[in-house]
Amino acid sequence: MSSKKKAVALSVSLALVGMGMTAVQAGTTDNAEEGPPNPSAPAPSTSGGVAGTVSLTSDYVFRGISQTDQDPAVQGGIEYAADSGFYIGAWGSNISWLSDLSSDAAPISSSLEFDAYGGYRGKFSDSVGFDVGALYYYYPGEFPDGFNSANTGEVYAGITVGPASSSPLSVKYFYSLTDLFGYVDSDGSGYLDLAVNWTFTPGWTLNAHGGKQWIENNEAFEYTDWKLGVTKAFDSGFSIAAAYSDTDTDEALYTNPHGNYIGDSTFTLTFAKAF
Repeated sequence: MSSKKKAVALSVSLALVGMGMTAVQAGTTDNAEEGPPNPSAPAPSTSGGVAGTVSLTSDYVFRGISQTDQDPAVQGGIEYAADSGFYIGAWGSNISWLSDLSSDAAPISSSLEFDAYGGYRGKFSDSVGFDVGALYYYYPGEFPDGFNSANTGEVYAGITVGPASSSPLSVKYFYSLTDLFGYVDSDGSGYLDLAVNWTFTPGWTLNAHGGKQWIENNEAFEYTDWKLGVTKAFDSGFSIAAAYSDTDTDEALYTNPHGNYIGDSTFTLTFAKAF
């Protein structure tokens, strides 16, 4: 088989698994599911300094898609935020979605994801803030010849509306500068993230999310996802998040070689410690 044909075949396999990624979502405040649903994302610092999080989740779900074949993940991230509003950070997790594609003919060894991001957060007013930046998802490992890299670069811009103490409504759009997680000719893909994070009583936050994934030149794999969850935060820095998520993905396209439908509805439980 030619290298070009191998690339196409492997990329189709990647599409069958869906998106593999995570990331701190570059400062989003959703505490219940994304890339880690962000219990693992370091909490943005309003006064400048370093913040971080380590977490254990029952399933690493990103944009509605399981990255660990519905198995647990250990995750951690750290962020430095300057008083001026600029920030940089890094995040990591174990994954399996790439190695799940491995075969005797095309062996793949990849079990980690590392993300780096940076940007600027500011305010239009006391109740309206903005966030712009870029992030890169890196998947180290060993891949066969002709493999279309899953490494992905995105830029993003978002607006948050509501009191700073609860950040109830946010809208963020991600635009891929590279092929999106291995899909062939998919640069220019986009993801729209809508989230409501309402602290209805001290220590308790309701997390609701809706998203739409567009994939350039791979329209059959596009989908919407949603999530509803709750997070309990303790004064010690520990938190527990429970969430239910689902997608409208095509089951035939998002069933991996192990026979697991990774876009299926799922319940996740996440334990996190902020520092």
